[in-house]
Amino acid sequence: MISVAINTLSAVLGRRDVSELTREALRSAYGFSQADVMVLFGGSIIAGGDVLAQAIKNNIAKTYVIVGGVGHTTQTLRDTVQKLYPDIPTEGKPEAEIFQAYLKFRHNLKVDYLETRSTHCGNNITNLLALLEDNAVPCENIILCQDATMQLRMCATLRKYRPDLRIINFASYKAQITPDLTFTDPIPGMWSINRFTSLLLGEIKRLEDTPEGYGPNGKNFLAHVDIPKKVEEACEDLLAHGFRPR
Repeated sequence: MISVAINTLSAVLGRRDVSELTREALRSAYGFSQADVMVLFGGSIIAGGDVLAQAIKNNIAKTYVIVGGVGHTTQTLRDTVQKLYPDIPTEGKPEAEIFQAYLKFRHNLKVDYLETRSTHCGNNITNLLALLEDNAVPCENIILCQDATMQLRMCATLRKYRPDLRIINFASYKAQITPDLTFTDPIPGMWSINRFTSLLLGEIKRLEDTPEGYGPNGKNFLAHVDIPKKVEEACEDLLAHGFRPR
């Protein structure tokens, strides 16, 4: 069934290591109630801003960062925010500044640091690490919040550069698909089912540790990622139904 295959990829790629971002959940899973750092990476799905706001209210990190310059998702984010919140300025703004403005407008909150020069997953991570080092921010553990299609890739990229770091994944949304191919819950700024599925397929191709993939045996952009058999089968099912990687 197509919906089962999509949900399989979505669950694996949009990883959440705790059920919710609360001090109690962190203490139960890791033995501490507050992470050193939480970082939200830019993208086009504004739901991440609400996840970050709730995390700040729950006081689950000592330092909060938003990372995102101008890349292939930026104009979509600008258009979405302008449509939903026309009072938020977006023209010419990098993603981190747009999310910061959204956070202030919707929740009257702000983060400690913005990183606005990143353009892709690789320098999202290297620029983040440089920012933390330049500002002498202690970081032995970190919560990563990214678009669900790219959460696992961001984690694998960070593992390449900081294998010693305790990484806590919390994708910015959970997308579940019904058998009639609709989202079970509304997600602000979300793509169509077709585009979402194509993005999921594209991510699996990137994560493969093959000469064509991004792993150590390919372009070496990220640490090795094991691709479960159920994911391979889900990809084959979706390709057979005419979906193509993006």
